[in-house]
Amino acid sequence: MTTYVLGDTAVLTGRSLRHILRSPDTIITTAVTPVALMLLFTYVFGGAIDTGSQESYIDYMLPGILLITIASGVAYTAYRLFLDLQGGIFERFQSMPIARSSVLWAHVFTSLTANLTSIAIVIGVGLLMGFRTGASVLAWLAVAGILILFTLALTWIAVIAGLSAKTVDGASAFSYPLIFLPFISSAFVPTDSMPGPVAWFAENQPVTSIVNSLRALFAGQPVGSDIWVALAWLVGILVVAYAFAIAIYRRKIS
Repeated sequence: MTTYVLGDTAVLTGRSLRHILRSPDTIITTAVTPVALMLLFTYVFGGAIDTGSQESYIDYMLPGILLITIASGVAYTAYRLFLDLQGGIFERFQSMPIARSSVLWAHVFTSLTANLTSIAIVIGVGLLMGFRTGASVLAWLAVAGILILFTLALTWIAVIAGLSAKTVDGASAFSYPLIFLPFISSAFVPTDSMPGPVAWFAENQPVTSIVNSLRALFAGQPVGSDIWVALAWLVGILVVAYAFAIAIYRRKIS
């Protein structure tokens, strides 16, 4: 049974990836906005921002840019899922001997592949702009694990949006708050430079602990308790989003 599901998921993932390969502007567009933000903050705002550390501003900022990259990319997952739902593809698949869960997992794995590609592009541009890291191999693996968890958590939120939306615009609009959230965190400036209520929100929302963990890993420094807070947020969001997505999907196909 497991082999059956994996085989169906692999075939449907290949289908989704071929759609992206035929339209590579999806990945390009996802990477362009974060790269533009890197250029803007590094060469326009960076000189005026005091982070209180000796590291270059691009080293300080890159973790937040990576999260914005993912938040931008998952909008396309909701968009593609909405189009499949409206185009009747789900009904066709139900008439075939295909594992029902493989339809959603195909979109999830496609999102993961596309977003990791965008992240690689952004990191590559960051290196050209002067980003440097003292991360060990284990630290890079930890960074990859956090980014994968973040992508999966946001992708399952995108699945909920894609299944619930009434219009194409509505399917991708959910990502706007997710893209904006890193700006109210420690991604671009220290939280202690913010007004009281804003600083409290920034300190206690999930992006700050994730950004702090990534920044410490890139710098080769101890991550402290931030990584456990980040993992708790990511796993919690992933589990809740997955449960809601599956419930909505079952209702849709019943």
